[in-house]
Amino acid sequence: MSTTANITEWFAVRRELSTRARWMLGTASFLLPIVLWAMISYVPFIWHPQMKITNPGGVDYFQLGMQVDKAVFADEWAHARETHAALPQGVPANPVYLPAPHQVARAFYTAFTTPPASRDGVWLHESLWHSIRIIFWGFLISSAIGVPLGIVGGTFSAIARLQEPFFEFFRYLPAPAFGALMVAILGIYDAPKIAIIVIGTVFQQVLIIANTTRKLEYGLFEAAMTLGTKKLKLIAHVVIPGVLPDLYRDQRILLGWAWTYLIVAELVGTSSGITWYIVQQARYEHFDNVYAAILMIGIIGLGTDIVLALLARKLFPWDRTLKA
Repeated sequence: MSTTANITEWFAVRRELSTRARWMLGTASFLLPIVLWAMISYVPFIWHPQMKITNPGGVDYFQLGMQVDKAVFADEWAHARETHAALPQGVPANPVYLPAPHQVARAFYTAFTTPPASRDGVWLHESLWHSIRIIFWGFLISSAIGVPLGIVGGTFSAIARLQEPFFEFFRYLPAPAFGALMVAILGIYDAPKIAIIVIGTVFQQVLIIANTTRKLEYGLFEAAMTLGTKKLKLIAHVVIPGVLPDLYRDQRILLGWAWTYLIVAELVGTSSGITWYIVQQARYEHFDNVYAAILMIGIIGLGTDIVLALLARKLFPWDRTLKA
């Protein structure tokens, strides 16, 4: 009976969950995909569309460790049997582009301990640090432009009408399309990559923050203007303090948006950062390293968001919607 009551409590509409329920559901959100991944990887009858050759037998082109489709293996096995040749042997396997969880976990470790294959290569941690710097500067510049414009546009209708129609148009233009132009203007190194992230996020920042600012209760404006507050003080002492918790939440979401432009941005000009590592590993079909690198991006992004959420509890203790 208590279990049914607990589940009912979990699915109550807009009721705050207990700390225990939040941790359980949060952990399950990661465990369920991992369990599904493990089942696909380790249980042969779920999906394993290929055969990994353990003994080539009498098939000339089969090699030890080679993977072929089950239909191909069945045809060669039948042909070998008809010709009285040695029968090939194999075990069910998934394609090489879907490594098992333990292979990706091992790649997490070896990627940091294995030196670069080429003399001019870089270590994975160097690639990650380079990508983090690109994200930091791109999002910092984007915020320096987008936050003030969004707050002013959300406060004054005339300014909103002046800027938002153009921003609405421009945000539909794909940021990567400006790659060649940015390289021509800014060179081939980090500057065009940062510019792509700025272009990809600044217009969304303006529109989202303006919309957040408009949600501020108008009564606060009326009270301030009745007391004779000037326009600049209205923004500094009413608007910014009033929207700060929501603005902080918007920035957490928009930071994730900036990460989505990273891979494309790092392909502009000279390839660099975690993108270069992923491309190199995919070229040599080291897909366990590819998955490990992609997961590292997710871990860094999620870790950053958790830290920001915990910091929000200290900065805005009155706001119950800011949860880690």
